[in-house]
Amino acid sequence: MLLTITTTHRPATDLGFLLAKNPARTHSRKLSFGAVHVFYPEAGEERCTAALLLDLDALGLVRGRGREQRTLAHYVNDRAYVASSFMSVAIARSFSTALAGRSKERQKLAETAIPLSAEIAVLPCRGGEDLLRRLFEPLGYAVAAEQLPLDDAFPEWGPSVYFRVRLEATCRVSEILNHLYVLLPVLDRDKHYWIGRDEIDKLLAKGEGWLKDHPEREQIVQRYMGRKPSLAREALMRLVAEDDPAPDETDAARAAEEEALEEKISLNDERHRTVLEALKQAGASSVVDLGCAEGRLLKRLYEERSFERVAGMDASIRSLEIAARRLYLDRMTERQRARIDLFQGALTYRDRRIAGFDAACLIEVIEHLDPARLPALEQALFGFARPRILIVTTPNREYNALFKGMPQDRLRHRDHRFEWTREEFRQWAGGAAERNGYAVRYATIGEVDESLGPPTQMAVFTQ
Repeated sequence: MLLTITTTHRPATDLGFLLAKNPARTHSRKLSFGAVHVFYPEAGEERCTAALLLDLDALGLVRGRGREQRTLAHYVNDRAYVASSFMSVAIARSFSTALAGRSKERQKLAETAIPLSAEIAVLPCRGGEDLLRRLFEPLGYAVAAEQLPLDDAFPEWGPSVYFRVRLEATCRVSEILNHLYVLLPVLDRDKHYWIGRDEIDKLLAKGEGWLKDHPEREQIVQRYMGRKPSLAREALMRLVAEDDPAPDETDAARAAEEEALEEKISLNDERHRTVLEALKQAGASSVVDLGCAEGRLLKRLYEERSFERVAGMDASIRSLEIAARRLYLDRMTERQRARIDLFQGALTYRDRRIAGFDAACLIEVIEHLDPARLPALEQALFGFARPRILIVTTPNREYNALFKGMPQDRLRHRDHRFEWTREEFRQWAGGAAERNGYAVRYATIGEVDESLGPPTQMAVFTQ
């Protein structure tokens, strides 16, 4: 079975440093189930490809089963020809340093997103192309999949469950390796070794930074854990525990300072009124509140009868539980409940649940993201979900000088990663609109200072 990883980053031969494998020679090692070889079919300044070839010892696997009764299926199967959990182990053994995000000679590059593509010659997709796309597309990959025939000589037998797959993304090498390590056996569902509690630790380690926010995380965990529902439940509970901070570190607690700071000017209420008015003027009939937190805006959206469908998404399950109580979801009739939906998710992943809405709101949320994740946010919202109207509000950093007692250079909220000036906000919004085929207009929220502008700035993107 063959896996190749290619980059066009220049100099492309830096891929050898990132994978800790010299492109000038072949690297081989024995494994308990065969041998793995790493070599470079091409290694130039503009393009470099590393190939991982796994040579499975099919007969050795049968002999190693001890006294277990052997059947024909032990001898005649697809294990030697497809990417599976064997490939995951080969990736871990061959690229352990890269998998951990380390590089002795190119550490800065190891932490940098570069253009990468991975090709898997034969990948079992037990769940079809739809599942393949649902697993990889939310992670930012462009997916090309070719379903292979069951037998070239007998086309009438129809297609097989096997695909030739190409994945393309701009990401770190460690990211693409960790994604492959977890998702190859998820697609195959036939692990070659005993699944114990230590597999939970492996899954959480390799899924760090992406699994907890993946829209298919439950299916990923359940499939990765094979036929062990108790282990799958434990893994999901640990993911949720990592997802939600301790009670004294919830978003509500950390937002108290910001609310107190803005209380005198009733800025939160004015934000909500302005956003509602913009949505109604645009004629939106369905709205999703992205980063809905505890549901304050979501409640006002639901009470506005002109919105036929509303939804709220947040990364925190605890915040969603509070939002559900605020909305009295448990007391709603079936008809009332059909108008509203709450779900956990992340803004930087493609998620089909946020597609299909007239409008999307990103209210005082974008500043909570790391700046490095803004391209992923743009791709997920403008490129994938593509609402007809998108409203974004964010603090104006210049206005902070007017808050009494606020230290210079301090941000309004302890969880803010940045706060934009008016010019910086317009540069980002104008660029996002131009890149994705949107028009954008700007508005102010709160009393406008002649020199420093408004406390909150708003952009309304329309197609």
